[in-house]
Amino acid sequence: MKEKGKALAVILRLGFTALFTVSVVLGGESAARVLSFLAVRSAESYLPHNITLPQTQRENTADTVTAAAATTEAVKPVAELSGSLAVTDSDIIAVIEKAKLKSESDKKDGEIYEYTFTDDGVTDYYGCVRVKNTNNTKPEIEKRLAQELTLDVRQGEPLVLIYHSHTTETYQLLDRDYYAEGFLSRSNNETLNMVRVGKAVKQELEKMGYTVIHDTAIYDNPYTGAYYRSMDAAQKWLERYPSIQITIDLHRDAIQNDEGVKTKPTALINGKKAAQIMIISGCQEEGNGITDLPEWEKNLTFGLKLQQSMESMYPGLTRPLFFCARSYNMGLTPCSLLVEVGTDANTLDEAVYSGKMLGRALGNVIAGAEK
Repeated sequence: MKEKGKALAVILRLGFTALFTVSVVLGGESAARVLSFLAVRSAESYLPHNITLPQTQRENTADTVTAAAATTEAVKPVAELSGSLAVTDSDIIAVIEKAKLKSESDKKDGEIYEYTFTDDGVTDYYGCVRVKNTNNTKPEIEKRLAQELTLDVRQGEPLVLIYHSHTTETYQLLDRDYYAEGFLSRSNNETLNMVRVGKAVKQELEKMGYTVIHDTAIYDNPYTGAYYRSMDAAQKWLERYPSIQITIDLHRDAIQNDEGVKTKPTALINGKKAAQIMIISGCQEEGNGITDLPEWEKNLTFGLKLQQSMESMYPGLTRPLFFCARSYNMGLTPCSLLVEVGTDANTLDEAVYSGKMLGRALGNVIAGAEK
């Protein structure tokens, strides 16, 4: 039954790609409507204005899917822990019920467009790993996935640091096709902002036996200078706990077009909608202005392995990895990444669900890299 489900997922993905390609080629009102939705601007300048793949990539889609299946079989995830990740936590249920009571007076302010990112803007493929590369340097996915990743895991000592440069970023509370007037995209409330998602990641890693530091401090008030403040704090954590080898700066994205339509990236996993996750990995190359990422290749290798783990365990969970000329705080360790969980159009429930899966997938990477 599981194999039939995988096959169906592949067929649906190919079918969507084919239908979209035909609609663009033939033109018409429907295609124009779809493209107008996708002409968006992202906080990370991620989403392309036209998601039609180059002809060579469209022709290679079948080969890519075949390779993805092979790679998925090659990766053996750690044993599933007890309890379903898809079960909504009681605190999230309480938040939703409270929001429902208040929603009767809500006035529509703009539309939410739900969309599943697959090959959008992809430049490089290998197996189930997809990369959008905006650098001159090639990501060399196959080569980097074959490289050994080694972590010195010491029981009881912190291994992972989770923090949030933009701590106050929040999500929708109700799953609907519009956002309400006066929606606040930022909050100091830890039950509603990025801290709640970070908590989900931390809990899953701890269930697997890894020690995690979760920095819940607010660094984006004021917004300007947030990365400098979070960098200073992260460096202090590393000085205090030299055993930390992985740092994750956990964010959420924001994608909105000129008409105010917000894009909500989702994937259906085990019957429940999840906020799609995007990994950002920087590059230091001649002429790009980045000078603080001397070990960027190790960061990229780690990012690719994490993407592979997430896609192997939870197909469809990720957007393509964004390989770009940006550094953020990725120079902290050779295993430091910026990770975006959904956008401000996703719900808190979807984001927390994805945070749980991110935690399990990261734990899978660590398990395979332990000395």
